[in-house]
Amino acid sequence: MTDPLRLGIAGLGTVGIGTVKIVQRHAEMLARRGGRPVVISAVSARSRSKNRDADISGYGWEDDPVALAKRDDVDVFVELMGGSDGPAKAATEAAIAAGKPVVTANKALLALHGQELAEAAEAAGVSIRFEAAVAGGIPVIKALTEGLAGNAIRRVMGVMNGTCNYILTRMEDAGLPYETVFEEARALGYLEADPTLDVGGIDAGHKLALLAAIAFGTRVAFDKVELEGIERISIDDIRHAADMGYRIKLLGVAQMTGRGLEQRMSPCLVPADSPLGQLQGGTNMVVLEGDSVGQIVLRGAGAGEGPTASAVMGDVIDIARGCDLPIFGQLAASLAEAVPALVTAPAPYYLRMTLVDKPGALAKVATALGDAGISIDRMRQYGHSDTSAPVLIVTHRTTGADIAHAIRRFEETGVVLGAPVAIRIEEV
Repeated sequence: MTDPLRLGIAGLGTVGIGTVKIVQRHAEMLARRGGRPVVISAVSARSRSKNRDADISGYGWEDDPVALAKRDDVDVFVELMGGSDGPAKAATEAAIAAGKPVVTANKALLALHGQELAEAAEAAGVSIRFEAAVAGGIPVIKALTEGLAGNAIRRVMGVMNGTCNYILTRMEDAGLPYETVFEEARALGYLEADPTLDVGGIDAGHKLALLAAIAFGTRVAFDKVELEGIERISIDDIRHAADMGYRIKLLGVAQMTGRGLEQRMSPCLVPADSPLGQLQGGTNMVVLEGDSVGQIVLRGAGAGEGPTASAVMGDVIDIARGCDLPIFGQLAASLAEAVPALVTAPAPYYLRMTLVDKPGALAKVATALGDAGISIDRMRQYGHSDTSAPVLIVTHRTTGADIAHAIRRFEETGVVLGAPVAIRIEEV
């Protein structure tokens, strides 16, 4: 009989327990598909006595995940603890040093240390698989590294944080302000312990950096991702976008241009009738564009016990089958240094501002836009008070740098109250 593939699972939270359940529930199916039995030898977590929704009494226990990674009865180390450093990094390094492949759902670890871990894994002759680190149950890593390997990727784009998508769609559907829906999401347990990881775009930025590395053959460059969260999006922005046939999404976009690698994670307006515009709730969507295949849209659950554990087990089965691919689709030494694009590709922009309600105010704003080289496509003025007038402007195609220049000019006019809001309109 073929020897079983023995797993050591570090981290017994939502994803860890989901992985345990799949191994226990589908033992025969996994053995058929992997060509050998898949079993769990030992586990590790912060608390041994915690009541969990799965029976782990038959597995070995290690308080220290590094010790788990080194056990003789563990063939594959499954890292589901999270965190960019600390125990997760130490245990992953220990597994690689011991000559064991690693399966992880840890996007922060790879976004910050992916290159050095990839080089160490290749030197040790082992693999690191991380399908579960990006977009939950959506097999986007496999799509890029395998299915689309014959394509020059033109653009990677998507909604990669379900919590932000829930907040934005809930605001629109219920007509509620951001602060109310934020607290609702917190109460439902949708937010990370540090909410800025979600609403600040950091979590999604980690994922975008990993996809960009695979898509464009570059070293992971999370520090080069332009990040902007959804904190400034108001219910007025949601309503105005809908009036014009758009919806607001926290959208990640990566593309290689003549200026360098563009990586942006920021709120954008997208057409309401587009696949991204129709995406509701906590669902994720990734759009891949290749020179031969055109556009491919992948949609599915971006988080949760079942979907993420499904991605973990997909990687485990690949290892059982003997599939061995470089972590980012090509050897780590061949990955190019990512040169960030200094100027983003042109696009229309949505501008919302409040003007002093006096003659000539709008003319001063139009002049400031013209001085920045920006032309107006359309403009709307909403209900105004005795002293102020809310104004909405949609520009023709321009750059983020020109928008920033125009906003600086607005401050000099003396007619703009507060900070204007500028949101890119992405062409999808």
